[in-house]
Amino acid sequence: MAVGVVANAGGGRYNGRITSQVAIACMTAASGAIIFGYDVGVSGGVTSMDPFLEEFFPGVRRKMKGDANLSNYCKFDSQLLTCFTSSLYIAGLISSFLASPVTGKYGRRPSIVIGGICYLLGSGIGGAAFNIYMLILGRLLLGVGLGFTNQSVPLYVSEMAPANYRGAFNVSFQICVSIGYTSATLINYGTSKIRGGWGWRISVAMAGVLAMMLTVGALFLPETPNSLLKISDANHDEARRVLKKIRGTDDVEEEFADLVNASSAAKKIKHPFRNMLKRKYRPQLVMSVLIPFFQQVTGINVIAFYTPILFRTVGAAESASLFAATLAGIVGFTFTVIAGISVDRFGRRPLFLVGGILMLVCQSLVGVLMSAKLTDHGAMPKSYALAILLSTCVYVAGFGLSWGPLGWVVPAEIFPLEIRAAGQSIVVAVNLLLTFVIAQAFLAMLCHLKSGIFFFFAAWVLTMSIFVYLLLPETKGIPIEKMDKIWAEHFFWKRFI
Repeated sequence: MAVGVVANAGGGRYNGRITSQVAIACMTAASGAIIFGYDVGVSGGVTSMDPFLEEFFPGVRRKMKGDANLSNYCKFDSQLLTCFTSSLYIAGLISSFLASPVTGKYGRRPSIVIGGICYLLGSGIGGAAFNIYMLILGRLLLGVGLGFTNQSVPLYVSEMAPANYRGAFNVSFQICVSIGYTSATLINYGTSKIRGGWGWRISVAMAGVLAMMLTVGALFLPETPNSLLKISDANHDEARRVLKKIRGTDDVEEEFADLVNASSAAKKIKHPFRNMLKRKYRPQLVMSVLIPFFQQVTGINVIAFYTPILFRTVGAAESASLFAATLAGIVGFTFTVIAGISVDRFGRRPLFLVGGILMLVCQSLVGVLMSAKLTDHGAMPKSYALAILLSTCVYVAGFGLSWGPLGWVVPAEIFPLEIRAAGQSIVVAVNLLLTFVIAQAFLAMLCHLKSGIFFFFAAWVLTMSIFVYLLLPETKGIPIEKMDKIWAEHFFWKRFI
């Protein structure tokens, strides 16, 4: 048996099938991820548009256009510019802890609704912004929406989906992120050509249309049976009714009994965050910190936030740099869909490892190319810039196949009910904290480390691939309320159980 693999978790199988109610509910909830991806893509695009820079960051535009002595690697180095990008994530970090008690006490659906409303307000203020303070206020409100939806949506999808197809349904979250990102890059590409320099406002405000769809759709979502039982014993019959409806069968007693037992255990826990520090939850605590940490130090958000800026650094024009971002988004979406098709057939670990190899090779190759051919002054030869674009696309393909979707899938399915909301809050908080740090630091790191920054991320990709091989057990097909078995049978984690 390979290191870290559980040959037989003994999870069992519940009755039921994929019903239209489950499919519609999960896709409605996961559409919150479209807004997440859209906001990531929009910020990367508009910060490379000259009219946007002229209105809010004139100093950056002057450096980019007029300082012939400034290094190619330092043209966009501005803490104010990175603050615009990263403010979304620090607000999401703080709000994810506010979302945890709401999600745990009142259910998954209210958190999704609150997130949708905040997204709506943030996009409206951002699109109408006439100074930097208003612009960042809009980003902060978007961040609150991000904290609530990223905390609640993965839990909602995991609890609604049948165990045999849970991976595919959870991958829908990352598919929606990719859809949102790609949509943003396409819209940025179109609005950048609008005469008058106000096209960026359309790009920013379009998130409001998606937010309205999410908010209205969430009002009609059913609450998950798991959450209904945890909220109140009075919901016992309602939870059974919902479970029968979403499984498409009346024979749900085995699954329902497991949900009732999990709910009884969860209600005995008064301080879930403190409870996570207990020895028996050590595997889940480690995974809740390291999986989102590793997801961010792949360097993916360097690509997501700054692809247009990165390609302007190597000498591409504004239009070409936006096209490069669009191409990377399409590749990411395609391979995330492939991950959704593959995850419940081949498992989580093989996808993690294959994707890790692709990312390691491509990050190293980009570092080598930039080190060899991008000097402090002058543009890179077009053939080498094209090689960087192709390497970036293969890198994005590897991420879309592995750490992109699985960085959300695995944490959402490993927590027992009594610590599930708290555990997901930690996942979201670590993810957003690292996103904030990388978004805030990348342009300065690019200026000082130059091409070495890509070797920095490549080293982390190697480290996390070793971590998966040694310490992450396979969770494919294990019912979510029986997930404790995988830790008890793992060569390392069983000592804690």
